[in-house]
Amino acid sequence: VIDLVRRLKLPTLSVTPCTQTHLSDTILYSSWDDFSLSTVQSHRPHFIAVHCQEVGGKNYEASMSHVDCFVKELLSSDAMKEYNRVRVYLDENYKSQEHFTALGSCYFLHESLKNIQQFDFKAKKFKKVVGKEIYSDTLESTPMLEKEKFPQDYFPECKWSRKGFIRTRWALADCAFDLVNIHLFHDASNILAWEKSPSVYSGTRQKALALQTEHPGLRITDQRFEKVPYFVFGDFNFRLDTRQVVESLCSTATMQTVRLGDTNEVDKLIFRESENDRKVVLQLEKKLFNYINQDVFRENNGTLFLQFDSELSCFKERLHELEISFPPSYPYSEDSSQGKQYMNTRCPAWCDRVLMSATAKDLVLKPENEEKNLVYDNIGPNVCMGDHKPVYLSFRLTTGAGKANANKHKCCNVQ
Repeated sequence: VIDLVRRLKLPTLSVTPCTQTHLSDTILYSSWDDFSLSTVQSHRPHFIAVHCQEVGGKNYEASMSHVDCFVKELLSSDAMKEYNRVRVYLDENYKSQEHFTALGSCYFLHESLKNIQQFDFKAKKFKKVVGKEIYSDTLESTPMLEKEKFPQDYFPECKWSRKGFIRTRWALADCAFDLVNIHLFHDASNILAWEKSPSVYSGTRQKALALQTEHPGLRITDQRFEKVPYFVFGDFNFRLDTRQVVESLCSTATMQTVRLGDTNEVDKLIFRESENDRKVVLQLEKKLFNYINQDVFRENNGTLFLQFDSELSCFKERLHELEISFPPSYPYSEDSSQGKQYMNTRCPAWCDRVLMSATAKDLVLKPENEEKNLVYDNIGPNVCMGDHKPVYLSFRLTTGAGKANANKHKCCNVQ
C-alpha cells in the first residue's frame, strides 16, 4: 500500500506488494494534525510516507523540542513495530532564516517489503534502504533529498515565510516515483483576496507551483535526472475565488464599507439583506469570514462551491487530481468538541490535495484499479483533526508499472 498523509500539520505513502496478485495497494494522504495510527492498523501499508508542514507549530521556538519526542513515540508504538527501516527528515533549524521551511518528510518501510531503494541526488543513483535514520536541523547537506525555501519576494506581505518543498525519489516493484512535500502561501487578508478575481494570492501560489512543474532548469521537471512519475501533496493553500463566492452568497445583499479613519484603508465589508430588517448576511475582515450559514459549505459535501475552485486550472496539462467528493478541508475548528464546525476566519476551501503528473495518474488509473480500490476522500469528518482535515487517495500500484527491470539499472534509468 502506498500511503501519502500530510500535516503535524503529516501526507503518507505506503506500499504493500501482494505476492500472489503482484499488486500494491496504494494510499496517498494529504494533510493531518494527529497521525492516525488506526489508519496504519486498518490498511496495513508496507511503505508509509508522512509529509509534514509547520513542524513545531506556529510557536516553533517553544515547541520544536516536542517534535523529536513525537517521532520517538511514533517509532516505538505498537502500530509501527513491524516497520524496521525508517527515514525521517525534519527541518527544525528555525535559526536559519535563509533555509528554514518547517517541513518534514518521514518514511516507514514494513519488514516484509523487499528491494526498496532511495535516490541519492548527489551520487545520482539509487541506494538500498537499511536501518533507521533520523535527520534534523540542516537538511541542505543531506543528498537523499532536495529542499528549497521559496524566495521571499514571492510573498512580500509576509516578513518571513517558511513556505517551500522537499523532494525524495523512491524505487520499488520496478517502479520509480518522486514524492514532493509542498507548502504554498496562504491568504494573508480576506479583504485583499476579495478585491480582485482571481486574487493576488492565487497568482503567487501559481508562480511558486510553476517553479516546480514548468521551469526547464528547476527541480521536478529539470534535465539533471531522468523524469519519473511524481506525486505532489501537502498544503497548497488553494482557496476559492473569494470575489465570486461573495457575489454568489450575497447576490441580493447590499454592501457597507467600513474604513480606518487614519489611513482610509478598508477595514471591513458588511453585506446586509435588502429586506428582513437588513439582517447581516456576511461580514468580511482581514481575518474574518463570518457567513450567516456555514452549513452551506457542507451541503452535498460542498460540491456546489467547486465551481469557484479554479487555482489548479492553469496546470491542467501537467498536474492531475481525482474528482473531489468531500467537503472543504480548511479551516475547521480546533475545539475538540466541534469536529464538524468551520472557523469563521476564512472562507472554507480545499487547501489539502493529492496531485500527480500524467505518468503518475497512469499508475493510479490502471485497469485493475476497480472502483472499490480507488478512493479520494477525507479522514475524520466528524471528529476534530485540527484546522485541516486529512485527505487521502487510495489506489493500487502494479508491480512492474515502471520501465522494465528499472531497478536493475544504475542511477535514474527508471520511469
